[in-house]
Amino acid sequence: MPLLTFKDVSLNLGSTALLDHASFGVEPGERLALLGRNGAGKSTLFKVITGEQKCDDGEVVRIPGLRVAQMPQEVPQDLAGTVYDVVADGLGDVGKLIAQYHHILEAGAEDLDALARVQTALEAKDGWTLESRIEAVLSRLNLDGSAPFSSLSGGVKRRTLLGRALVAEPELLLLDEPTNHLDIDSIRWLEDFLREWNGALLFITHDRAFLRRLATSIIEIDRGLLRRWSGNYDEYLKQKADALHAEDKQNTVFDKRLAQEEAWIRRGIEARRTRDQGRVQRLLAMRDQYAQRRNLPGEANLVLQEADRSGRLVADLKHVSFARGERTLVRNLSTTLVRGDKVGIIGPNGAGKTTLLSLLLGTLAPTHGTLKQGTKQQIAYFDQLRAQLDDDKAVFENIGDGKEFVEVNGARKHVMGYLQDFLFTPDRARSPAKALSGGERSRLLLARLFALPSNIIVLDEPTNDLDVETLDLLEELLVDYQGTVLLVSHDREFLDNVATRCLVFEGDGRVGDYVGGYRDWLRQVSAGGAAAPARAVIPARVVIPAKAGIQKDAAPAKAVIPATAVIPAKAGIQKSVLSGKDQRELAELPRKIEKLESEQSKLHEQLGDAGLYTREREKARAMQDRLAEIERELAESYRRWELLEEQRGA
Repeated sequence: MPLLTFKDVSLNLGSTALLDHASFGVEPGERLALLGRNGAGKSTLFKVITGEQKCDDGEVVRIPGLRVAQMPQEVPQDLAGTVYDVVADGLGDVGKLIAQYHHILEAGAEDLDALARVQTALEAKDGWTLESRIEAVLSRLNLDGSAPFSSLSGGVKRRTLLGRALVAEPELLLLDEPTNHLDIDSIRWLEDFLREWNGALLFITHDRAFLRRLATSIIEIDRGLLRRWSGNYDEYLKQKADALHAEDKQNTVFDKRLAQEEAWIRRGIEARRTRDQGRVQRLLAMRDQYAQRRNLPGEANLVLQEADRSGRLVADLKHVSFARGERTLVRNLSTTLVRGDKVGIIGPNGAGKTTLLSLLLGTLAPTHGTLKQGTKQQIAYFDQLRAQLDDDKAVFENIGDGKEFVEVNGARKHVMGYLQDFLFTPDRARSPAKALSGGERSRLLLARLFALPSNIIVLDEPTNDLDVETLDLLEELLVDYQGTVLLVSHDREFLDNVATRCLVFEGDGRVGDYVGGYRDWLRQVSAGGAAAPARAVIPARVVIPAKAGIQKDAAPAKAVIPATAVIPAKAGIQKSVLSGKDQRELAELPRKIEKLESEQSKLHEQLGDAGLYTREREKARAMQDRLAEIERELAESYRRWELLEEQRGA
């Protein structure tokens, strides 16, 4: 039985239909992703589910006593107290009593009357059971209950908000952009946690890697219609492309027939004959159908203006360190950036990524070491706080400093037409910037930056709030860009698709330099451990020698070498004699890896069946869990194989 069902729900915002006779249900244990363009109504649908927003028509049916909890997109500004207080707040008034009792005990207060009053109130509301639930959530999420909430990093604050939602033991959990402002480690932790959580999940996200790992079905809001797509995200992409192609073909046939009928009616005489009145009525019906048709939404038309090429050297750092107070953010970094590099910068929140950007751009002087900047640099900077936007000005006034025209690659273009390329309608372009959603603010900042020529683009967390379609277009633009890209992001797929090398914060101010994107870095670290940058690394799929009886016809594999790698001389390789047990393990590893990869391939093939998720939901979930386990086993097997080979002196 569905936990919640939408029955022909309609909701209009002014003249815009956000939901038009929408129907869908949420089953226990499902993990549903809610997709749609910025402004399509995703967050509004959440409000309808929680009861904050009333629908204009239709019905929302919930099972009796349905427990729904939500982790909001932004951290509320009015939350105060300790982590314990915030988590307990998820239980409402009884949670506040529990927090009060907790603080009285911690303070060792001697006001026994106050303690007795709280105890009596808690007993009346079964508070002791709920108190143990708070402690269990704190332990499960690895949260320090005594820490002041205001002192936490953004990632730990969001983890605390997740605790506040989970403490009520919801049957349905709503997550609105849960990965925004989280670093990669926090995102991966959240993925693992939610995959093991037993409740139903409905989430909004732009993070495609997060989407691929979690979603068992897709719900999409498209031009007021709500459609459900079975299967994972990749299956959705295939089905959606087929559906759009069929819709476009159907519209083309209809438009051709309508044009023929319009030509006939204009001839006049035949149409006025009594026997042709039926044809006239059909034409009028076709006109009405055309007027009501939901045309395919326009696509963003992003264009980057490239300035004259910069010098070949962008930045040369030799033994650069930077300290703030007693803390060293960057330690002894030597690297060279050249024109055309697409550099991803990866690290935990607070590690110093923005500081490293400032060093690379020469706007910050190093504490130690030397830094040489290139020449003829024209920089476009996308800041994560969107501080370059003037909220009090209209959207169009934020482009070109209020000028009526902008120049794009040598051609003058009216600012309103330019903004339409970034999906701003004329009405929206005249509204104040402060009225924009998070995704619209990101698009406006891109429009502002792209109106200026550049040969270096700096993007500090550009993917927050952007819808998936705009992300795809932005990726294509950056890949084709002939200049240099410096990219700070926690979006793993975006890094994989754009970055050609990565600078990674590895702790204590150390920054590793790796070839490739996120997954390339991860493979190198998994294979080589902490010292991976200093030697050649076995790639994720290694060709095993023919004598092992595996992959004899495979193409030779190439070692992946980080940008700053130094291959030690043969004479410098330390040799050691393997024990008999280690020799047996080394001989067995190729067969073990082959078996794991074969199972991995079969699971991928089976999970590609979209109907599996509706026919055998539990089986599909178990297969997804096994797939994640195989990935971990493969990474450990490759790491172990390389270690044993090194010890053998190979």
